[in-house]
Amino acid sequence: MTDQVRVTARSTALRHRERATYERSVVNQVLDESLVCHVGFAVDGRPFVIPTIHARIDDRLYLHGAPANHMLNSLRGGVEACVTATLVDGLVLARSAFRHSLNYRSVCVFGYATDVTDRAEKLAALDALVDHVLPGRAGRVRRPNETELLGTLVLRLPVDEASAKIRTGPPADHPEDVELDVWAGVIPLRIISEAAIPAPDLPSHVSHGPFRRM
Repeated sequence: MTDQVRVTARSTALRHRERATYERSVVNQVLDESLVCHVGFAVDGRPFVIPTIHARIDDRLYLHGAPANHMLNSLRGGVEACVTATLVDGLVLARSAFRHSLNYRSVCVFGYATDVTDRAEKLAALDALVDHVLPGRAGRVRRPNETELLGTLVLRLPVDEASAKIRTGPPADHPEDVELDVWAGVIPLRIISEAAIPAPDLPSHVSHGPFRRM
């Protein structure tokens, strides 16, 4: 596995090139930290963008769903995908409306997905999808049985051609606006989990460990 993803004309950033990176470690980190991704594809000239969860194992991104899933069946049929993931790290508040922004990390992955038919790989992918939502959860629950395996479609997409963009830091106000009596700065944002709410039919003797995603 190389240190950089493959860069093409479509994955090369044209605006704010200074924010772009093609380091595989950065691409992987954003994919791993993002709870959901959005899968873009086109069928018969009609565009679709579908949110879903994902998981990464090495340089492979996995998607899953029902066998009748329109998105997955389109991708397995040879339709190219663009998978995006975004993390919003802060609200960047400037002294002028025009200079407001976000601190963010985002990734676009381009390519063709293929059907996972190997049983061991499929199980590993499904475990990874569960652990992507909550690390360690796959080892605490019942794994899919044969009926559930047959009822789940899993696709793999190589994390080969991709790009990441990152914005950090304070607002970039116009020099003439700096003296305005308007608050400017960054409001950091992060996803946090609150107290777990047990299922209403959960036996009282069943407890949980610490739920911490990141």
